[in-house]
Formats: sequence, C-alpha cells, structure tokens
Amino acid sequence: MTAPDGPQELEAQFAQWRQYVLRRRELQAVDADELEDHLRGSVDELVAAGLSPDEAFLVAVKRMGSLDELSREFAREHSERLWKQLVLTGDSAGPADGPRARRDLWVMLACAAGALVSVKVPVLFGLSFGEDGAFYARNFTLFALPWLAAYLAWRRSARRPVIAALAVLFALGAVAANAYPLADDSQSVVVTSVHLPIALWLVVGLAYVADDWRSSRRRMDFIRFTGEWFIYLVLMALGGGVLAAFLFNTFAAIGIVPQEFVSQWLLPGGAAAAVVVAGWLVEAKQSVVENIAPVLTRLFTPLFTAALLAFLVAVVWTSHGIDVEREALLLFDLLLVVVLGLLLYSLSARDPSAPPGPFDKLQLALVVSALAIDVLVLIEITGRITDDYGGTPNRAAALGENVILLVNLAWSAWLLLTFIRRRTPFAALERWQTGYLPVYAAWAWIVVLVFPPLFSFA
Repeated sequence: MTAPDGPQELEAQFAQWRQYVLRRRELQAVDADELEDHLRGSVDELVAAGLSPDEAFLVAVKRMGSLDELSREFAREHSERLWKQLVLTGDSAGPADGPRARRDLWVMLACAAGALVSVKVPVLFGLSFGEDGAFYARNFTLFALPWLAAYLAWRRSARRPVIAALAVLFALGAVAANAYPLADDSQSVVVTSVHLPIALWLVVGLAYVADDWRSSRRRMDFIRFTGEWFIYLVLMALGGGVLAAFLFNTFAAIGIVPQEFVSQWLLPGGAAAAVVVAGWLVEAKQSVVENIAPVLTRLFTPLFTAALLAFLVAVVWTSHGIDVEREALLLFDLLLVVVLGLLLYSLSARDPSAPPGPFDKLQLALVVSALAIDVLVLIEITGRITDDYGGTPNRAAALGENVILLVNLAWSAWLLLTFIRRRTPFAALERWQTGYLPVYAAWAWIVVLVFPPLFSFA
C-alpha cells in the first residue's frame, strides 16, 4: 500500500479524489474506503513500474472508470442496501446514526404537528375555509414552510444569526400577506398568493444551506432537494386524495357523511403536515442508490423541447400573437419556470467532470426555445401595458419575471454553448444558476411588499 509518509502532493490528490467520490449519494464512506484502497494499490504498482507518482495517480484513476459506472456496480453488488436505507427500518450505516435518525423522526413529527395546528389557529378567530378563501390563499405557506425551515435549521445546527434571519423573513412574509387592506377580488391578492410562496421557499433554502450559504455546491444541493421534495409532495397528495375518497365513501355507505372532517381537517391539515414530512423523507434517504428526479428530467427534457419547438413553428406559420391575459400569463410563466427547473435539476444531477454530450445539446435547444418564447411574451406584455388598462399588478409582475428569466436564459444558453464547444468549464454554469437564486428572491419580495400599496394607492 501507499506509504502514509509519501509525497504531500500525492496525498492531497487522494484527499481531493475521495472528497469528490463522497459527493455521490450512491457511495457510502465504506465504499469510498474500498475504492481508495484499490486506487492506492494501483498507484503503487504503477510507481513500481517506473511512473512518477503524479503520472501513476492519473493513470490509476483513468483505469478505474467513471463514477457513474462505479455507482451502478455498487448498486448491483449491494442491492440489499436499498431496503436497509428505508427510513422506517431503523438500520443505519454507523452506530451513531440510529439515535440521530430517531431524533430526526421525533423533531419532524413535532414540526408536522405544529404545521397542522397552525392551519387550524385562524378558526379560533372566526376564519373558515369556505368564507375566507382569500386569507388562506395568501397565508397557507406561512402555516407550513416555517415549520419545514425549523426542521432543516435544527438538522443543520444553524447558528443564531441564521435563525434570527429566518424569523425576521417569515415575520416579514406575514406582514406582506395581511397588512394591506385589499378586497378579496383584488389582483394584488392573486399576485401575493403566487409570489409569497416563492419568496418563502427561498427562505427555506437559507435554512437548508445554513452557515454554508456561500457554497455553490450547497445551493445546488438545495435545488436537488427542491426537486425531490416536490416529487414526494405530489406522491403524498395523490395518496391523500385516495385516502380522503376512501373515508368519504366508506362512511357514507353506513349513513355517516364525514364531509366536514375531510374538508376542514384531513385535507388542509394533511397538506400542511405533508410539507414537513416530504422534507424529512428527502433528508432521510440521501444515500439511496436511485433517485427518480434525474430520470424524470431525462424523460421530459426532450418532450418539452419538442413541444416548445412545435409552438414556435406554429407562431411563425400562423403569425398569431400571444394572448397575455391573466391566465395566459400564468401559463407561459409556468412553462418557462418548468424549463428552468429541468435545466437546474439536470445540472444538479450531472457529473461535473463528464465531457459534453448529446443531452447537453438537447438542453441548449430547450433553453434557446424558451428564450425565444420569453421574447415573444415580453413584446406582447410591453404592448398591453400601453393600452387602456395600463400597468396592472399582474402585468407588472409578469414583466419583471420575464425580464429576469430572459437574462438567466440568455446567459445560460451562452454558457451551455461555450461548454459544448469546450471553452467554458461546467462549473461556470453551475455557479451562474445558483448565484442567480437571490435575484428571484429579491423580485418575489418586491412584488409582495411593494406592489399592493403601489397599485392600490397610485
């Protein structure tokens, strides 16, 4: 084996390689030990054959193959680990992980219970789901996301300044949702209901990265967390819908109609608690070999690319402008956000050392198509703002969002192009996307804090 008192440069290379290996969720510390032992043995053999230590290290790493292949090999050899890593089994990778997992479980249950209770607190003040829908639309994320942030901050052992910042930002969100005297049919209510969850989710991101918020890798981990959290939430929503239907119909069959329990307790309370449970599930199964989100990204990227290209061809063929009324604005903005989400999540799941491939070119086509649609939407919005209705909250918010997306998509397209041409490292694209997150947060906070008084009192 390689001597422990070998050249410091070689040991630094081993340490860097090991750190890179441990980024893979498929590989645990014991796997990294096994791979490092094999790598050191290969380096020793090559040095004995006459190569310099640096040359031997590079050749040995090349012989081992890519981490994707290694991950698949470990998945085949240790398939039983999938079952051991299910969060309710109590098995763990180390002696200290069992108590930690149990503490995580109890803290999660406490936070989920807090979210459930928070949903019902307004009822004590005479607010009901049926008659005060606008209030719940603005505030629902305030019932659930602070508890998810609390769980993540506890898990990260966040320091007091971070906790204080979280408390201040959530309090500011509560003020933005409730301080302005708006009618229930006001456009500002809709705009706040859409943008406040975005602003608060990025506050959850602060809890996730905690004291390591300057790291682009940690911010990219939060993007990965977001994708997996969303998938879990959707799955739980589907299961909850089946459970609600089952309860309603089975009890109705014996003359008991549990409509009030289902509509007033099960659905709203379950939705709030599911926000916390989904975050716990993502955190608890970090080492599971396969994740579904990268698979979905690979599946839907070509489908969305084909759909956007077909839409652009139809626009050119028919010479028909885009309808930018409220529903259409939300649809197009949602489409662009989905495209950006596909790009972000594929970046988070990509091996940074892998060379450009066909999928990168497909992503470039997707981003360029989205960029062209964004330009068309911006042209139409700018034209509509000059009409008789002028700058409504919806149009002003959409204008700002599309400008922000335009800048991001344009620079992302350029970075992807230069990466495919091997002129820009992959890390530049990653740094750009993660560094751009505060721009979205800033705009969301501007919309929820500034727009209501700006458009109500202008």
